Amino acid sequence: MRSLLGFRQCRRGSHTVDHTQTDRWSNAMQVALEEAAAAASHDDVPIGAVLVGPDGQIVARDHNRREARGDASAHAEMLVLRSASESLGDWHLDGHTLVVTLEPCAMCAMAAVWARVDRIVYGAADLKAGAVWSLYNIPQDERLNHRCDIVAGVAADEAEAMLRDFFAQRR
Repeated sequence: MRSLLGFRQCRRGSHTVDHTQTDRWSNAMQVALEEAAAAASHDDVPIGAVLVGPDGQIVARDHNRREARGDASAHAEMLVLRSASESLGDWHLDGHTLVVTLEPCAMCAMAAVWARVDRIVYGAADLKAGAVWSLYNIPQDERLNHRCDIVAGVAADEAEAMLRDFFAQRR
C-alpha cells in the first residue's frame, strides 16, 4: 500500500499482527468510522474507537474530542476505555477488544495494556506516531506484564481517506 500522509498498512516482519481476522472486525470498524466522521464536526482529527466486550457487543464508542474539550488526552481510545471502566465499575477490561480507525499512539497503546484488553484492532497505520507497530510495539513488549494481540489494516483505505480529506481541507 502506498504511503499517504504518514499512514500505511503495517509492515510485515517478526511480529504477531494477524491480518487474517480483518473480516471478523469489519462491523465494529464501521462503527468506529462513523465515530471518526463525527469528530470532524467539531474540528477534531477524525479518529473513532469502539470497545467490544467478550460477548461481541459494543460496550463503548466515541471519537477524538481534544479540540472540543481542550484536553490533550481526549483521544477516542482513552474515552472508550474510561467509559467502559466507569460503566463496568472495573478498570480490568480482560476479554475486550479495542477497535480504532488509526493505529494508537504511545499513550493509548499503554492505556490498553494497563486496562488488560485482549486485542487491539486498527485500520490505518501511523508512521509518525504509531505505537502498536509502526514506531513502537508497546502492546507486545515482553518487558510488560500484559500483552495484547494485534489485528492491523481493517478498513485501512477508508480510514486513510477520511484523514487525508480532513487534512486537505485545512491546508
